[in-house]
Amino acid sequence: MLRIAVQAKGRLFEETMALLEESDIKLSTTKRTLLVQSPNFPIEVLFLRDDDIPQTVATGVADLGIVGENEFVEKEEDAEIVKRLGFSKCRLSLAMPKDIEYPGLQWFNGKKIATSYPVILRKFLQQKGVQAEIHVITGSVEVSPGIGLADAIFDIVSSGSTLVSNRLKEVEVVMRSEALLIGNKQMDDDKKEVLEELLFRMNAVKTAEDKKYVLMNAPKEKLNEIIAVLPGMKSPTVMPLAQEGWCSVHTVLDEQRFWEIIGKLKGLGAEGILVLPIEKMIV
Repeated sequence: MLRIAVQAKGRLFEETMALLEESDIKLSTTKRTLLVQSPNFPIEVLFLRDDDIPQTVATGVADLGIVGENEFVEKEEDAEIVKRLGFSKCRLSLAMPKDIEYPGLQWFNGKKIATSYPVILRKFLQQKGVQAEIHVITGSVEVSPGIGLADAIFDIVSSGSTLVSNRLKEVEVVMRSEALLIGNKQMDDDKKEVLEELLFRMNAVKTAEDKKYVLMNAPKEKLNEIIAVLPGMKSPTVMPLAQEGWCSVHTVLDEQRFWEIIGKLKGLGAEGILVLPIEKMIV
């Protein structure tokens, strides 16, 4: 049985549990306990603080963990990245009071920077040749300049609204982060076999994201032109209709280009366009 460490609360918890649910791994979280076992898949979930997950996986207490890349890089534990999951995206950035003009990185020379990520910040400053004092704190880093505890901060930024409310501005993006599936390097063959099945399910869910299944009626005389504008997974499915001169075309479209392509299809005479969500996709 695989043990996977998961953040106990917050956005990463919610998106992780959604991914496991979409992968048809049932878990009961109505009564929150430290360890929950799935009744339909050989996996148990260990709920932890996010900053404890890298060490838990590296030492073998858990076989896998889902953790933010920022925490994984900061902790420098000896675990491996199994898969990038593409959600819980954010960035680690330097920010300073909004009323001060920013001339460039040299502004930070001699300044005190408050952060919960001293390892990442120290490496960045060394790489850029900046001499600054790093003040390590936990909790609300963004209030530090306002109360005179620091001149600037280095912290996670998502929407930037927290910076604005504390009269700060983002001036340097140091790294970008997303959720990672990390693994212990010493997993045995039985656990690796379960991991392969888990990855197969996760890949099916992730592949289907932002994809739509599209069905349409198309005039046969325009069929070649319609197929030419369809960037489907492979060749679209084409079936004859009872009405002479018409056929049904089935394909998969990426949501990012959906409206652009639909407009072209309508211009070529496609009718009765039906769009369906895709839950999973096996490729």
